[in-house]
Amino acid sequence: MESIKLNAQNLHKFTDRAAVPKYDRTKVKAGIIHVGIGGFHRAHQAFYTDQLLHTKGNENWGICGVALLNFDDRIYKTLKEQDGLYTLIVKELDGSLTTTIIGSIVEYLFAPENPKAVIEKMADASVKIISLTITEGGYNYNEATKQFDFKNPSIQHDLENPSHPKTIFGYLTQALKLRKDGNLKGLSIQSCDNIQGNGHMTQKMLLSYVEKAAPDLVEWIQLNISFPNSMVDRITPATLPKEIESLKETSGIDDAWPVVCEPFKQWVIEDDFVAGRPAWETVGAQFVADVAPYEKMKLSLLNAGHSVLGILGALIGYTTIDETVNNKNIRAFLNRYMDTEVTPVLGDLEGINLKNYKHSLLQRFGNIYIKDQIDRICSESSVKIPIFIVPTIKSQLKQHGNFNSAAFVIAAWAIYSLGIDEKGNPLNIKDAMADILYEKAKEAKEKPALFLELETVFDNLKESAVFVKAYTKAYQEIMKNGVEECLIAHNSTV
Repeated sequence: MESIKLNAQNLHKFTDRAAVPKYDRTKVKAGIIHVGIGGFHRAHQAFYTDQLLHTKGNENWGICGVALLNFDDRIYKTLKEQDGLYTLIVKELDGSLTTTIIGSIVEYLFAPENPKAVIEKMADASVKIISLTITEGGYNYNEATKQFDFKNPSIQHDLENPSHPKTIFGYLTQALKLRKDGNLKGLSIQSCDNIQGNGHMTQKMLLSYVEKAAPDLVEWIQLNISFPNSMVDRITPATLPKEIESLKETSGIDDAWPVVCEPFKQWVIEDDFVAGRPAWETVGAQFVADVAPYEKMKLSLLNAGHSVLGILGALIGYTTIDETVNNKNIRAFLNRYMDTEVTPVLGDLEGINLKNYKHSLLQRFGNIYIKDQIDRICSESSVKIPIFIVPTIKSQLKQHGNFNSAAFVIAAWAIYSLGIDEKGNPLNIKDAMADILYEKAKEAKEKPALFLELETVFDNLKESAVFVKAYTKAYQEIMKNGVEECLIAHNSTV
């Protein structure tokens, strides 16, 4: 099949090859700015918005995508060359593909190239929502101090160079100042990252920065800006070159950066929007008064489950999540972790069938067509583990419960941080703290508990004698016998 370059001019040529936008994109205006236009946003929020735009009366809810960081230049250039269009490839459990061209991103900006344009766009009266997928680490939260990290060099740069910011906090501060000075109405800042209470976190971190950078702005933000919490869920692995080529061969769509994802999707949102919002509930999102139970369930089960599979699988030598979860010993371990350590601390989950949810997770993890890379899942574990796993440990310690599986995972991560799997192959560790983790991991070979001194990750876990004992025992057993043998023993005794 002849391949055709994906762009607005050629869009009509794809109607027999994929589902395409049936709305007039030239009439769509950007009422939403989204910062962080990576794969997840394009598989999730942009997808929901694209579906909504097919209903008349929603023309003011298009998306302006902002690429915030220098290394985001590739996605910016791709979207610019393709007029904001991209292909979403849903890999069904039976191996079939559902291919849709998404058109909801109608503007795109590259912040490092033109920070003024981004600030002015955020301050535009037509913008009602600024949403974020900036990763867990983008919130600049210090787990040890529970405060905003002003030592971050990029934050120091923003304080000294307010008109040329590098971080989301610098951009938001300047944009909100313009809105205030122009007597414009407020808006909603909506986090879509995997953080419990992500709206509350966004509010706390932004106000912490503003108190130092522009203290006169604090009260205006408190009165005019809302920070709705949300829970987002759709497994979206990195797009591989072979999938770009396959799309060309099977559909004739020449897309420089399509997005691959699973069929499952979920978006639970706190209904707190001060300037109006899209009717996302008409296309499958759920608006609720309290997102917290849904967030805690997802972070503690799905996200933690991903980290468990990634760390254990990496040490054994696997490269994808489906390989890992289809190892019967790892699958049994994850099942026990979810049932005996996570489920007892989740609290009231009215309206949720937890047994079915956990079963669905194992199916989703095991989707052999997704091939989610372990490298991706394990990236930035130093930020993920404090959010996904440490809270479960603390809750179990508080109620004198079971934390042996979690201790085993932390011990495995300490060994993983040495950078070599059990077959002697190097691990590709992508973590801002990689050097620090490696040094602590080397110290842990002599005394395992030294790894727990990383307070930004573990807070005060090192002070719990019972946890240190369980962790040390697991560490020594893994070093002696390897992950697989330890899992067999663990599963037979838990």
